[in-house]
Amino acid sequence: MDASSGNSSGTAQIQNSHSEDKLQDLMDQRKRTRMQSNRESARRSRMKKQKRLDDLSAQIAQLRNKNSHILTSLNLTTQDCMKMEAENLVLKAQFVELSERLQSLNEILNYIKSNSNRMFEDFQGCPESLMYFCQ
Repeated sequence: MDASSGNSSGTAQIQNSHSEDKLQDLMDQRKRTRMQSNRESARRSRMKKQKRLDDLSAQIAQLRNKNSHILTSLNLTTQDCMKMEAENLVLKAQFVELSERLQSLNEILNYIKSNSNRMFEDFQGCPESLMYFCQ
């Protein structure tokens, strides 16, 4: 019985060892599969991150270009505004000058109209060139 029990014990150890090897192989296979899956996931994550970075870089370039156009437009508009302000100042000065002239001419006309009777008496008639003022 010693020989048979030793033999069965040895067979059990071999089977046990074989089961442990299979279990270890299975665990190693799962570990490799998991590592491969993690690598693939990391690769996809890096690609996604790179695409996001590229998209943001393109957006930055587009916004800088748009900003440049806006600044150019703003500068042109500011120049136009300054020209208009200068022209407005000139027109205001001309308006004041013309208003003063008109006021002076109206004063002259009022003087002539108020003194037209005396002029008739002094000249005993109005020359044709002054007929407008004598009426």
